[in-house]
Amino acid sequence: MKISKNAVVTIDYAIRDVQGSLLEDSSDEPLSYIQGTGVLAPGLEDILEGKEAGFELNETLEPEKAFGSRDEELVRTVNLQDFQDPEQVSEGLVFHAELDGVMRFYTVKDVGEESVVIDGNHPFAGETLNFEISVKNVRDATPEELDHGHVHGEGGHHHDH
Repeated sequence: MKISKNAVVTIDYAIRDVQGSLLEDSSDEPLSYIQGTGVLAPGLEDILEGKEAGFELNETLEPEKAFGSRDEELVRTVNLQDFQDPEQVSEGLVFHAELDGVMRFYTVKDVGEESVVIDGNHPFAGETLNFEISVKNVRDATPEELDHGHVHGEGGHHHDH
């Protein structure tokens, strides 16, 4: 099966900076994602489109094709009391939130007594990165997965018999 919009794709990956230092990888747990939902960097989805299991890529992407340029407008100060569990909020916490009608991941940069500085930029925003990806599996997403926009099950470990 070829990778196309709404396919569930399981990949092993490694992301390195331009110096070759490993920033993140899938190590023991391959990543399963739904093509077209923006989980991967846009440049990667473009390259993987139409490929099949067994495809491998090693690409260096500029920031705009990887995780975007830094946008200082995405750095905000919000009220600590707006969080469900204010006492759980700490520097480095990553959470998903909708501000201005856009769902993003935010990283907590600073926690004050009453306010929290959050950054909606991807941690790797503004960086040119090297991606090594190996496609392990491609299957159709279930209606439920499409409805939720993410893959169910443990990283795609269950096997269809």
